[in-house]
Amino acid sequence: MFSFSEENYLKAIFHLERTYKSGVSTNALAEEMDSKASSVTDMIKRLSEKKLVNYKKYQGVRLSEEGKQAAIEVIRKHRLWEVFLVEKLDFTWDEVHEVAEQLEHIKSEKLTRELDRFLEYPKRDPHGDPIPDADGNFTVSNQLLLAQLDKGQRGVCMGVKDSSAEFLRYLDKNGIALGKEILVKDKESFDQSMLIEIDGEELRISNVISSNLYLKTT
Repeated sequence: MFSFSEENYLKAIFHLERTYKSGVSTNALAEEMDSKASSVTDMIKRLSEKKLVNYKKYQGVRLSEEGKQAAIEVIRKHRLWEVFLVEKLDFTWDEVHEVAEQLEHIKSEKLTRELDRFLEYPKRDPHGDPIPDADGNFTVSNQLLLAQLDKGQRGVCMGVKDSSAEFLRYLDKNGIALGKEILVKDKESFDQSMLIEIDGEELRISNVISSNLYLKTT
């Protein structure tokens, strides 16, 4: 059994490992957790004693196999709860993260299994992120950022890189949602801003926006 704080750190390290391939630095983890470096160091020692992480000075921290499985289990619960909140309780996709952060720490394995079954084994959460199955496997799909597309290319919105409430509200306001087809009508070489078309409507977006939308090209 792990504490809420330990689970949150394991989850954070799991996500940061995608960026820091050789090891997650204390400073990067402190920034992610909005915590002091000294508190992060204490937690790393605690997780290391429990064989959940491997830490090497100057190389950073990485999850052990046991730590990785524990992180994936928390992520699985978080994303299943997000699906439940959106599909069954009519939460919007910008509202679910904070509630799911609380629900992900429920320890019952039976509840997780039954929730998965009740939701008919969803593959992705409301933000397009893959949901690990009961064995910890993710569904892998080939996705590109909208920013990587050129003029004339199109794709279907499959997920977001930035899942902050502010960004999601921006998308809602402009009719950008999962499953929507996006056509790149023009792309500025100066600042990489784009003129896109969704549902027959044109919209000019910045590179910040296009760099946070995942598409499956069609």
